[in-house]
Amino acid sequence: MAEKHSDENPLLDLEHKSVDELRELLDELYAEEQRVSYRRRVLHGKIDILRAELVRRLKEQRESGKDVVSPHDIERLIDILASDFRGVSTVDVTDEPDEEDE
Repeated sequence: MAEKHSDENPLLDLEHKSVDELRELLDELYAEEQRVSYRRRVLHGKIDILRAELVRRLKEQRESGKDVVSPHDIERLIDILASDFRGVSTVDVTDEPDEEDE
């Protein structure tokens, strides 16, 4: 791949970039979008697997007569409801993922 642009915001000063520079920038952004899209699909796959396993275990617990909701679950729910995030993500989406995560 071509050398990364060192500009803080590569979309600034577009009128002074050559057509080749614009194409290179576009190619870099498409490549980045593909990496993000792939990572998102992997994460969604992991989420689906974990969710299915949790549902399976909870169903098993319920069928054996055990409590499905634990005191830990209730405490966690209280913490979630008590927080004042109002739908704002606490994840820094600009943070680069670790190499080992990919």
